[in-house]
Amino acid sequence: MEPRPPLPPFTTETAAQKVRMAEDAWNTRDPDRVVKVYTDDTRWRNRAEFPVGRAEVHAFLVRKWARELDYRLIKELWAFADHRIAVRFVYEWHDDAGQWFRSHGNENWQFNALGYMEQRHASINDRPIHASERLFHWPLGPRPAEHPGLTALGL
Repeated sequence: MEPRPPLPPFTTETAAQKVRMAEDAWNTRDPDRVVKVYTDDTRWRNRAEFPVGRAEVHAFLVRKWARELDYRLIKELWAFADHRIAVRFVYEWHDDAGQWFRSHGNENWQFNALGYMEQRHASINDRPIHASERLFHWPLGPRPAEHPGLTALGL
């Protein structure tokens, strides 16, 4: 496997860069692209699901983005040390009935020496919102650089 910089041990700058790269990738909603940042034997906890390995993670992401429509995500660095990063995140999406949600969560990530994520532990809470309460209005895809982050939005 080729290295996926930035590599651990992380600094404030490289941890923030890794977080933004993850946010940008997830905002593509492309499971083929997203899964490439994880080790072949990656281990996850996402709500009540525990996928292991790239194939299970890929299947998870396909299901996720088939259900969570018009998904837009913002991640923010919370803490880091050595080969681990903690983030908080918020994303907005709607279901096939048109109900909008704002999902708030935290993730703990562990990376190998080549910069691939070995473990991802996520805790997420969904809050139904009205379409008029949405805060993430950029075109589908990565968040524009000038769009405020979570702290600036008061989230």
